Amino acid sequence: MGAALEIRNLHASIEDKPILRGVNLTVKQGEVHALMGPNGSGKSTLANVLLGHPAYQVTAGQIIFDGVDLLELDADERSRAGLFLAFQYPVAIPGVTLANFLRQAINSRMKATDPNSKGISIPEFRRLLKAKMDFLQIDHSFAGRYLNEGFSGGEKKRAEILQMAALEPKISILDETDSGLDIDALRIVAEGVTKLLGPNLGVLVITHYQRILNYIKPEFVHIMFEGQIVENGGPDLALRLEESGYDWIREKYGTA
Repeated sequence: MGAALEIRNLHASIEDKPILRGVNLTVKQGEVHALMGPNGSGKSTLANVLLGHPAYQVTAGQIIFDGVDLLELDADERSRAGLFLAFQYPVAIPGVTLANFLRQAINSRMKATDPNSKGISIPEFRRLLKAKMDFLQIDHSFAGRYLNEGFSGGEKKRAEILQMAALEPKISILDETDSGLDIDALRIVAEGVTKLLGPNLGVLVITHYQRILNYIKPEFVHIMFEGQIVENGGPDLALRLEESGYDWIREKYGTA
């Protein structure tokens, strides 16, 4: 049995404004889910709440991951437990190379497991990083650049996928990874994600559009509207949205 991320009747607010109004969703290792919905429906809020963003207050419900209540854990502890979030807008960190950032992340995970760990050795880390970059077809020079500084939109998202490959999470949440990418960059990033898919990785793809789902094929599609998941289905549900937009959702579930 692999790990499962179970979201149960989750309510959350920001600055006392309710955003999530009872979200229920389960994502298991090895599964690919897509979460779609119009702007303002709560998709990115859900991603931030799952990883413990301090600006959001959970007012009801549970988030259970691999049998552990995530609401009891800080953001770094959630990451070490095996959750990963690829940001919609990755932040630049001048002065910190991508390689150093990844080595520190791996070391913090090793020390959390074993306080006496000296971390990954530099030669071992170099071998690991080169293997992951070769697997994702990323130029080795990428590792020496400052994290996201001067990166194009596509390079930022590829850096996120490289982090995902190196950290080997159990469940990855991709928060509008297609945002701001042209079609070539989108294809390259999506192909990187697809290479990492397998029985040990569950993925929740958060997106407005069908286009990324042409490359990352979901088994399950969910539609979020006004802070709740209102429709569940298979890939055909995403195709219906592509053809019809969200008007039928607003008509069916909109408030008077």
